[in-house]
Amino acid sequence: MLTFEERRKVLEIVEPMEGVLTGKDILSVEQFNRDDLERLFDEADWMKRLKEQNGSTDILRGKILANLFYEASTRTDSSFSIAMKRLGGEVHNIVGVQFSSVSKGETLSDTVRVLSGYADLIVLRHHEKGAALEAARAIHRERQKRGMSAVPLINAGDGVGEHPTQALLDAYTINQKFGQLNGLTVGLVGDLKHGRTVHSLSKLLSLYENIKLIFVSPESLQMPPELVAELEAKGVQMQVANDINAVTAEADVWYITRVQKERFATEAEYKAVSGSYQVTLETVSGMKPSAIIMHPLPRVGEIAEEVDDLPQAVYFEQAANGMYVRMALLAGVLGKW
Repeated sequence: MLTFEERRKVLEIVEPMEGVLTGKDILSVEQFNRDDLERLFDEADWMKRLKEQNGSTDILRGKILANLFYEASTRTDSSFSIAMKRLGGEVHNIVGVQFSSVSKGETLSDTVRVLSGYADLIVLRHHEKGAALEAARAIHRERQKRGMSAVPLINAGDGVGEHPTQALLDAYTINQKFGQLNGLTVGLVGDLKHGRTVHSLSKLLSLYENIKLIFVSPESLQMPPELVAELEAKGVQMQVANDINAVTAEADVWYITRVQKERFATEAEYKAVSGSYQVTLETVSGMKPSAIIMHPLPRVGEIAEEVDDLPQAVYFEQAANGMYVRMALLAGVLGKW
């Protein structure tokens, strides 16, 4: 999660969306207001209909996306790539630190400066918090020096900071299921300390009225105190629990996350909290009939496979929505709405 000072620096570079995405970086959910989200959801709906009816379009023909992934990814990487291709554009994928420039010690700033001279848009995933901000600043400096317009950068996850496009697709999924985001109770379960998806989603939900968040996690993985203070200042109701079964009937949305092994310093620290929670048929039986179960995936046992066929389980639909939301974002940033 970005600190207050880091967020201020983000907004020095990237203005809030205010209905216009053209040419803008997407670094943080803090750039979006409710009107922006409504417009994005409408565009994502259009992309979904487009895919179902025609499969693809050519509105981004001639545009090239550079996918720069320093961390492994399945859904985010593939959904951005396929989204770009469905819009008629092309994709150059750079995945893993084994590619030559990084293995030789090249800095992130140098890498994105070079790529900004090749591509029309860069999508970056990095293991360090604040990497997207660093990369965007480097691109802006280089392009301004040369009197050229900026090449937009989209943050596809930066360490334990944010994952704005995941939060946008999560909010889109919840809105699809309930027709609104006001007045909902959302249970966030798992690794809330390191979970950039829950950090970003919480911030988006704070834009709406009468939102209640239930935090369910081991004590060592609770939501960061500075984020809790920020949500409280925005009027979000919050409840802390360490047993999901004690609060199962209270939430409209259950957002389950894995304990992220890669965020722990030692195997012992990870094993101490892994497997803390599992959603089973018994767990679901205590939920509201109208409740939905979400997960950003991958899962590593937090949701039993026997739950997959229940109507409450929407995590694969949620993943599919990621492509439609990212199609809308790509089209918007490249000036097509």
